[in-house]
Amino acid sequence: MKKIKYLLVLALVLFIPFIVNVKADEEKTEDKKAVTVYIFRGEGCPHCEEALEFFDSLSKDDEYKDMFKLVKYEVWYDKDNSELMEKVSDELNANASGVPFIVIGKKHFNGYSEAMSSEIKDTIKEQYESGKTTDVVKAVIKGEKASAEKKNSAFVPIIIVSVIALVSVIGLVFFTKEK
Repeated sequence: MKKIKYLLVLALVLFIPFIVNVKADEEKTEDKKAVTVYIFRGEGCPHCEEALEFFDSLSKDDEYKDMFKLVKYEVWYDKDNSELMEKVSDELNANASGVPFIVIGKKHFNGYSEAMSSEIKDTIKEQYESGKTTDVVKAVIKGEKASAEKKNSAFVPIIIVSVIALVSVIGLVFFTKEK
């Protein structure tokens, strides 16, 4: 009878971390974060101004206002921003020969015209609803490869704790004498 109790405890100890991890993943998907939209622009560029006006109007739209945040980089007069745009375009295998260069997740847009508005809105909405956006610009700034998959750092401790619990319970169950 004691062995059955120990085995039940073992089952609980082994599965609780996975249940907690699943709950944490569910909470992450419910708390949607705003998608970061990057615009590399040139001061005085008329197409950049049109794009900025578009994003300004989108930020006032009830449907989209909470879905994104806009980060602007001026590249004509700022060498560091220009180099960042180059690195981001390399990471995306894109040709960023002009401005505006708009980056949303792993997707990019060269230039801007009103005809692109619906595709940009669709991209923002899709990334926001999926909750799985890879921030290429942030990864480039940090010096990481955006395409590299990051491992779930919480998974390794769960495995270690589970193995220790398993060995402990097996030891208790099979190597203790019943009275």
